Amino acid sequence: MNTHILTHPNVAAILGALVADAASLGLHWLYDPARIAEIETNADIVFRHPDPADYAGTSGFFAHGSKLAGESSGYGEACLLMLKHMAKHGKFTRAAYQLEFRMHYGPGGEYTGYIDSPTRQTVRVLLPLDTENFPEISGADDDQMPALATIPVLVATHEDSHAVLMKRVEEVVRITNHNDIAVSAACCAATALQSLLEGKSMAQALTNAMEVSGDILKPSLMAALATDKLDSVSAASHFGSACHVTEGLPIVFHIAKHAPDYTTAIKANIRAGGDSCGRAIILGALVAAHHAKQQNMASSIPLSWIARYRKLAAVAEACERI
Repeated sequence: MNTHILTHPNVAAILGALVADAASLGLHWLYDPARIAEIETNADIVFRHPDPADYAGTSGFFAHGSKLAGESSGYGEACLLMLKHMAKHGKFTRAAYQLEFRMHYGPGGEYTGYIDSPTRQTVRVLLPLDTENFPEISGADDDQMPALATIPVLVATHEDSHAVLMKRVEEVVRITNHNDIAVSAACCAATALQSLLEGKSMAQALTNAMEVSGDILKPSLMAALATDKLDSVSAASHFGSACHVTEGLPIVFHIAKHAPDYTTAIKANIRAGGDSCGRAIILGALVAAHHAKQQNMASSIPLSWIARYRKLAAVAEACERI
C-alpha cells in the first residue's frame, strides 16, 4: 500500500530536511563505512538509537549519547529554530533570531546535546550583550556544515527574487559562520533548492547552483556531477566525509543527482559515514522538494519515517502559521 502523503513542495523541503537529520542521528560521525555496512547486515541504519558500541574500535566520534532515536542533531535544531522564528515573526528579524539562538543553545536553554564549534563560538559572542548591541556578524571564521542548517527554511519561506535570497542567506550564515566559503556553499545550496521549487529538474537545479558556488567549491561540485552512478562511499572517500562544506556539499550533489527517491538518498548518505547529519539537512530538502514538485505534491518521504521524527507536531504547527 502506498503510504506517501501529499505535501506542498515548500513544506516537503522543510520536512525532508528535518526527517533526514533525525534519521541519520544514530550513526552520525561514524567515519567507517565498513562498520556501517556491517551494522546494516543485521539492522536498519535509519532512526537507529545512538549506541557507543557502534563506534568502539573504529574511526568515529560518539556525540549523541543523551539522545533518543528520532531526535534531532544540533543541525536539525537550528533548522527548526529558524522555522519557529519565521512562524513567530512572519519574516526574518536578525536581532530577534540571535536572541532566540542564544536562548536556545546558551546556558539554561532548551537544547541539550553536543554543540559544534561555530554554534558554541556564536553563543560566546552573544552571551554578554544586550539585544540592541548584537553585531550583524556574530559568527566564527568556520566553514563547517552548520552554515547550511537554516537554508531549507529560508528558501521555502522566501517570496522575493534570487538576488534578495542571496543577500538574506549571507546575512543569516554570517550570524554563525563568518566565512566566505561557508557563505558560497550556502548560496549554492539555496540556489539549487529555489530552482527545484520553481520546477526545474534536479540536473538543471544543481547546474544552476554552481554559478554561485565560488572558485573553491566549483571544481569539486563539477566532479561530483560528472559521476555516472550512485556510489556514496566512493564519493566520500574522494571528497572527504568530515564537517567542512568543501567535503559535504559535493557528496550531497552526487547523491542528489543519482538517487531515485528520498529513501535511497538518505540511506546512501548514512552509508557514506562522517558528518551524515550535516549533509542530510540539504540533501533531504533537495530530494523531498524535487519529488513533491515533480509528482503533484506526492511526497517521497515515507510516512513511517515522518511518524518517527519526534518534533513533527512543532513543525506542523509552525508551517500552518506561516
